[in-house]
Amino acid sequence: MTARRQVAFWLAGMAVFGLLLFLLADILLPFVAGMAVAYLLDPIADRLESWGLSRTMATVVITVLFMVVTLGALFLLLPVLYNQALDLIGRAPAIAGALRDYFLSLSEGLFESLAPDQIERAREALAGFTEEIVGWLLGFGEGLWRSGLALVNLIAMLFITPIVSFYLLRDWDHLTARTDALLPRKHARVIREQAAKINDTLAGFVRGQGLVCLILGLFYAVGLSLAGLDFGLIVGLSAGALSFIPYVGAITGFLVGVILAFLQFDDLLRVGAVALVFVIGQLLEGNFLSPKLVGERVGLHPVWVIFGAFAGAALFGLVGVLLAVPATAVIGVLVRFAIERYETSALYRSDGGDAGDSPP
Repeated sequence: MTARRQVAFWLAGMAVFGLLLFLLADILLPFVAGMAVAYLLDPIADRLESWGLSRTMATVVITVLFMVVTLGALFLLLPVLYNQALDLIGRAPAIAGALRDYFLSLSEGLFESLAPDQIERAREALAGFTEEIVGWLLGFGEGLWRSGLALVNLIAMLFITPIVSFYLLRDWDHLTARTDALLPRKHARVIREQAAKINDTLAGFVRGQGLVCLILGLFYAVGLSLAGLDFGLIVGLSAGALSFIPYVGAITGFLVGVILAFLQFDDLLRVGAVALVFVIGQLLEGNFLSPKLVGERVGLHPVWVIFGAFAGAALFGLVGVLLAVPATAVIGVLVRFAIERYETSALYRSDGGDAGDSPP
């Protein structure tokens, strides 16, 4: 098979995969989640195997412990989160009205220096602006409600995810060996090398960043609750979960938390306490958590991860977000591989000499 036909074959295969992913996105969530769980827990299964357990028994032990911890956390947190979400939705109109009144009070001083016709135009513009804020807040509340319904569906699918993760975890080594046997023999060594780099990148980022999100979510939730914020638990855990996308969790949590605190408290010191929780969390993440748990070896630039997450969400929804990091890791490794090949090719070395002979 010529190189051109090989390229056409792999491009056609990727196109078919993308089309199937688009068509089946609504039902893929439990399977993608099960695959992610199996990938995360595979090193623990390997460790238990080294201690003398069979692969099946190791998988049973890990699956049972994982489900006990997960369901226990859901039973403890879900009622509180559900009540806070409903309370936030119910108070969304009041929050919107408070923001409108605040902006109107700020504008009074500005209106005094304007001519009468300018005052009228400014008031109309401000009224339109406040209506947009009200609409955004109501839409935000509706989105939370939809998220709550989606969460119910997600809990229902938890009956499927453990089954998928169990069988994938049990057969993980067999599946990887079978995949390796199907590799084109001529390029098997190169593919294995790139697959190992992709695995290192994913293991370093997903497992490390997952621990960072967990620690930050607990820190934000406890800190905001101690600061007295009414919706501290849901804001803190949401900020921690969104921290999987660099900077998005901290920025979103800070803005939402400070706005809610400003509307709730009359004391600016308490508003500052809410802001301080996020400042300390960012210092903790930047100076200790990320360097220790994630490190610089993963090779995923934050901007690339952010772009991948938003692109995945736009194309495939929640499934796209889950697939975003693996996809960005694969693309990042392949791009670096392509650049290495290009720098050693005759196309780059136009004079036909070594790469170092070309002028900078």
